[in-house]
Formats: sequence, structure tokens, C-alpha cells
Amino acid sequence: MKIMALDLGDNRIGIAFSDKMNIIANGYETYNRKSLKEDFEYISTLISKNDVDEVVIGLPINMDGTEGERVALAREFGNKLSEYIPNKKINYIDERLTTVSAEKVLLEADVSREKRKKVIDKIAATIILQSYLDIINR
Repeated sequence: MKIMALDLGDNRIGIAFSDKMNIIANGYETYNRKSLKEDFEYISTLISKNDVDEVVIGLPINMDGTEGERVALAREFGNKLSEYIPNKKINYIDERLTTVSAEKVLLEADVSREKRKKVIDKIAATIILQSYLDIINR
């Protein structure tokens, strides 16, 4: 059983997968969004190819703990995705500051601005997934 994490953005989706034992998160890619239908088809194909049983979607909850429009959009994405992947579990996790954390990691690694832009969403998805794995493995 593997878990996939998604860091949803307007233009890109960061994607990460767990190892088979659900201990370690591994960044997979930053997917450039096309249309909702193409996005769902691409993600459902990855789920099949990688033997994924569960998808975790990051919720961009506001710093004060409230849920804004971005959270509603993430939940709507998850609900629509479930139509493409019936029998797969979809969960959500608070993703506050994951992009900030990803940016910090990349800055510390002295990654150029252009390269950061290409991988930041993948790193954010990896952080989201590792946070989720840490919770379920307590």
C-alpha cells in the first residue's frame, strides 16, 4: 500500500509518494496543470501505476485556523478526484507553512531561483506527506 500526496496550486501540482511501508515520503514531480479533466486523468493514471491506496491533499488553512476559499477549492478538487478513483481513500491535512518550509530547504541548499520554482511544489508535497506519515505512524 502506498500513499500519494498532492500540493495543489493554480498552475502546478506537487506530487509525492510514500514508500511501501508508509514511513518515508519521496518527492515525485511538479506537474504543470492543464485542464481539470486532464489533471484528474493524469493523477488517476499515476495512482494505478504506483499501486496507491490513499491520496492526501494539503489544505491551505489560514494562519488563524480558519478555512478560506483555497481550502474549499482543495476539498472540491478532492471530491471530484474521488469520481476518477473510486475505492481509493482521500484524506486532507493542514499544509500551513509547507511552501515556506520547502523554500527554506531549497535556499539552504543554495538552489537557484529558477530551479526553486520548478521543484518547490514537489518539495511541499513531500513535506505534506511526511507530516501525514508521521501522524499515522505514531
